[in-house]
Amino acid sequence: MATSHATRLLTWYDRHRRTLPWRALPGERTPPYRVWLSEIMLQQTTVATVGDYFHRFVTRWPTIEALAAAPLDEVLSAWAGLGYYARARNLHACAKTVVDGHGGRFPEDEASLLALPGIGRYTAAAISAIAFDRPASAVDGNVERVIARLHAIETPLPDAKIEIAARAADLVPQSRAGDYAQAMMDLGATVCTPRNPSCVICPLLKDCRGRMQGIAEELPRRKPKADKPTRRGLAFVLLRRDGAVLLRKRPAKGLLGGMDEVPSSPWREGALSIEDSLRDAPVPANWKVLDGGVRHTFTHFHLELTVARAIAATAGLARLAPGTDWVMVDRLTERAVPTVMRKVIAHAVKAS
Repeated sequence: MATSHATRLLTWYDRHRRTLPWRALPGERTPPYRVWLSEIMLQQTTVATVGDYFHRFVTRWPTIEALAAAPLDEVLSAWAGLGYYARARNLHACAKTVVDGHGGRFPEDEASLLALPGIGRYTAAAISAIAFDRPASAVDGNVERVIARLHAIETPLPDAKIEIAARAADLVPQSRAGDYAQAMMDLGATVCTPRNPSCVICPLLKDCRGRMQGIAEELPRRKPKADKPTRRGLAFVLLRRDGAVLLRKRPAKGLLGGMDEVPSSPWREGALSIEDSLRDAPVPANWKVLDGGVRHTFTHFHLELTVARAIAATAGLARLAPGTDWVMVDRLTERAVPTVMRKVIAHAVKAS
């Protein structure tokens, strides 16, 4: 099955491959830097969203040496809006490691790639296959779906991951491994879709056990997800009359590490006490608690922020805490301000 499977899939890919900003032309190989950058960006993010970010990154930092030499704050700022900001910090750390430890050249084998910051099994396999044409099995969500349906694997995810990975590895051809990896991704993205898969045009139609059993669209099955908790806090938007807002830098490690934010009370589960939270204000001021608020979802929890706004008086501005800074609201795009904080500031400005 493996040989005929790869032959039919590659024939289909040669006719229907997607044109993507990071993908080389037919017969050419994508440079490792572009494969790596695109794969890191595509984690938890759609192709449609990533396109513009990828173009801006490679225009600003066309080589891994240029990215490694860039200040982390600039990389975080350019990443703002893509979310999952640990990826940006790892991206920068990985660039430095490749430049300092590998002479600016990505290693070709999966084991060495896995030793680099921010590179997991899927990304290591994708780089090895696409950039170096090694027979590595790159299994992302699209490929999991294709394999689960092809073999009618009814074990729910994540328990099915080991079997799916093994089945996928068995099908990887020794030649054109990079094209094969991209073909599997394209098949899952355009034909073997989560809902209403286009089975009649699938090159693997005759081998698909899920289709034969009439359960293809139900696969892969998933265990029910636990409800995410909700945390709440009070965000303080301190504005200056010239249009600047007070920001502070978050700790380098942890959620939104190293990024800029408006000060806030701690984010905790349970009801929010406005009276208690006002004690966390960054400076004494006439704080006005605004109607409405901002809701944002992170990987493991929902966040609900009530917003308090104040106009800074001239007196006392020299006594701001270390790590805080004034930034003009119309220049926030130049800073590493995460989406949730942009929402908070927009809410406060709109209400003023």
